Amino acid sequence: MSATSRQLTLASRPHGAPTDENFELKTVDLPALKDGEVLLRTIYLSLDPYMRGRMNDAKSYADPVNVGDVMVGATVCQVEESKNDKFSEGEWVLAYTGWQDYAITNGEGLMQLGKEPANPSYALGIMGMPGFTAYMGLLDIGAPKEGETVVVAAATGPVGATVGQIAKIKGCKVVGVAGGSEKCTHAVEKLGFDACIDHKADDFAEQLEKACDNGIDVYYENVGGKVFDAVLPLLNTAARVPLCGLVSQYNATSLPEGPDRLGMLMGQLLTKRIKMQGFIIFDDYGHRYDEFAQDMQKWLQDGKVQYREHMVEGIENTISAFNDMLSGKNFGKTVVKINEPL
Repeated sequence: MSATSRQLTLASRPHGAPTDENFELKTVDLPALKDGEVLLRTIYLSLDPYMRGRMNDAKSYADPVNVGDVMVGATVCQVEESKNDKFSEGEWVLAYTGWQDYAITNGEGLMQLGKEPANPSYALGIMGMPGFTAYMGLLDIGAPKEGETVVVAAATGPVGATVGQIAKIKGCKVVGVAGGSEKCTHAVEKLGFDACIDHKADDFAEQLEKACDNGIDVYYENVGGKVFDAVLPLLNTAARVPLCGLVSQYNATSLPEGPDRLGMLMGQLLTKRIKMQGFIIFDDYGHRYDEFAQDMQKWLQDGKVQYREHMVEGIENTISAFNDMLSGKNFGKTVVKINEPL
């Protein structure tokens, strides 16, 4: 077993975008395993937008990371050593061990992925929290009907790409919003969207309106900001807005300039009878994971859902990869490869 482990800990709370100074890369000695424990070697670390909220000392649906603690995150690990009868050396598990090389656990909360999973890192994306988030948010809150228009922001990210493809499976017209022509081309040609609009275009709002000539029935919200400003007037009566994330706001240190538009938003929600609902995937839908997994495995096998990863190598590149993801420089699901497999 490894005698030491590198850990990325939160050294101070970021103001705006996180910097290297907000973290400390430590090397710690690992204790010997006790009976019932397993030593997990981190192979893949998931980077997700929700982590930015955990860096703040603010009340939310989950406690913030304490200064000095290892930064949280989902991981795919291999069991390097086991003193627990339920786990054997070499098997893969989905864990929540955070930004570190190794972790010691009693086995609680681990999801076993087997000895030789085909794509172990998929458990962090299409078969994990992002895929599950896309599935339940769209189907349960968005409730798309055949022939309706579904718009999704961050359309080539792990959630947005999945939302759009499921909406196509359900017979909807799908319009994506993404940053840059390469991502927009990918959404149309590889993911099968009907259109994808570049939010960096000067005439973004006009392009979106033209693409949504029958208005918008479902808007899957990932980003907020100017994208939502362009979407709001296009929402149809009885539109549904699953509220998944607001990534454009996560590094904000103050409210945006300009008039208060909350009254306008409330008025639209009222007069158009729009349903807007936030959700926390495992809190609200954990009991329905098997239903998702069954559908998604079949769609992947049948080629109905395409999946793309943005793989970064090395724990030392985690912070820059995280900031790239928040600013949309990633292309696909961001995963850091921390160690080589056993």
